[in-house]
Amino acid sequence: MSVEISRRLLTWFAANGRDLPWRHERTPYRVAVAEFMLQQTQVRQVIPYYQRWLQRFPSWVTLAVAPLDDVLKLWEGLGYYSRARRLHQLAQIVVADYGGQLPSQEKTLLALPGIGRYTAGAILSLAFGQDMPLLDGNVRRVLARLYAWGGDPNSREGERWLWAQSRALLPSGQAGAMNEALMDLGAMICTPRGPRCDLCPLAAYCLAFTSGRPEAFPSSSLKPPLPHHQIVAAVWQDTAGRFLLAKRPLPGLLASLWEFPSIDCGAEPAYPPDACLQKWLATEMGWGRTLIGAALPPLRHAYTHFRLTLYPFYVSLPAKTDMLNSLLKTYPAWRWATPTQARQGLAMTGVSGRLLAQLVREGSI
Repeated sequence: MSVEISRRLLTWFAANGRDLPWRHERTPYRVAVAEFMLQQTQVRQVIPYYQRWLQRFPSWVTLAVAPLDDVLKLWEGLGYYSRARRLHQLAQIVVADYGGQLPSQEKTLLALPGIGRYTAGAILSLAFGQDMPLLDGNVRRVLARLYAWGGDPNSREGERWLWAQSRALLPSGQAGAMNEALMDLGAMICTPRGPRCDLCPLAAYCLAFTSGRPEAFPSSSLKPPLPHHQIVAAVWQDTAGRFLLAKRPLPGLLASLWEFPSIDCGAEPAYPPDACLQKWLATEMGWGRTLIGAALPPLRHAYTHFRLTLYPFYVSLPAKTDMLNSLLKTYPAWRWATPTQARQGLAMTGVSGRLLAQLVREGSI
């Protein structure tokens, strides 16, 4: 049956597969860039970033020699910035240790930054033509429905089962096409909600369709509510209309991105926002009693594992400007920047970018 399933799916894919820019020229570099960008990100969001990326960094070498700040700036808005840092690190290793050629051995690939089992399978099957399976969210869903599999897809046993089924469907010499066909079927037909079973080339073999409840597969567990953090930001502005921005440290969330200096007061803060900011400036920065000015409208923002509300406040500059160097206790670097300089040259966190736009709209420059 696997042979017939593969045949039908490949026939459907040949007529209906998506026309995506990374499918036009399958070099290892282009495939790797696309796969890094596509991790936990929708295709339509990736396409313009991918096209701009290749214009700026068309090869491993151009990426390897680029400053990290330039890499992060080009990635700005795509999220999950650790992917950009790892891709940059990968380029440097490929150039320094492999003569600018990405290795084609699974074991070697898996030892490189940012490459896990899925990314290795994608690179090996799509760029090197090897018979390697892959498993993303779309493929997981297609396989679970095809076999009406009710197991936990996030368990160790579930992972083993899904990888085994993905491999079993691969026709020799056509792994790349089959992997893309499975992904496209999941994205276009076998969608999480409202699957279009009447258009599915595998409906005759799909046990979930036969059951009459395809959306019941794969099984899902309830996720706990996301914690909500209170973040307070200090807005310093000089007479030239520049704002003080700080670079987030490595390692950590949003590492190397720029933001308005801020403090996480926690999910259950002990103080109101202005008092939390005052305490941080006094105890961590050593500024004693700092004049905190007007509050700006709060901003809500969401990340994968938590949500936040940012409470920005204007803060008076210290009498001695060298006191600003106390920020280096928390941040590796800080600088003054106009909104134009920030937008054009600094990769900012999403919420600080929104705060900057709000300040510009409200005429704070």
